[in-house]
Amino acid sequence: MTVGQQRAWEEHWPRLGRTVSDLPAGPVDFAEWFGREAPVMLEIGSGMGETTSQLAAAAPELNYLAAEVYDAGLGQLIRMMHGDAVVLLTEHIEPGTLAGVRLFFPDPWPKKRHHKRRIVQPEFVALIASRLEPGGTFHMATDWEHYAEQMLEVCSAEPALRNRYADEPGGWAPRPEWRPVTKFEERADREGRISHDLIFEKR
Repeated sequence: MTVGQQRAWEEHWPRLGRTVSDLPAGPVDFAEWFGREAPVMLEIGSGMGETTSQLAAAAPELNYLAAEVYDAGLGQLIRMMHGDAVVLLTEHIEPGTLAGVRLFFPDPWPKKRHHKRRIVQPEFVALIASRLEPGGTFHMATDWEHYAEQMLEVCSAEPALRNRYADEPGGWAPRPEWRPVTKFEERADREGRISHDLIFEKR
């Protein structure tokens, strides 16, 4: 961490952060933690936090929660879960309670022998779907064509979800204007890769 990130961590983490492995058993009381009742948006893998901080500021009506395993990113954000999002979802978030889940530019694991490490797999998508409220959304973005196709295939096979943009060419969602351009997307543009958005909705 930079000096500024370390200072932010030390100053704000005790009030605004949680570590997944240290959570008490059972669901997190998000209304108590945020100090209000509001729809909860979970972002998985917020990286260094630039995009997440913009998204959270642009949607003050949401209780915005970001889960990240990379320490340095946590020092730049306000409300964070440090640890494994799968454990958080499985053990600490009740079914049918999330307004949405965002997964922007997850590790693509581009080598074929590593594809099994990709987070978007049938079991993970079923878990996400179970935690979404009716009408809640699972929004993904990636700049790796093969991973985008895998996301589309896996999510389309989940009976609890429907592709909100199934009628669009390829089933891809239009790139939302509100989603900031990440450093990964900028690099993809320079390297000639096309980024795809996918938005699935809980039936």
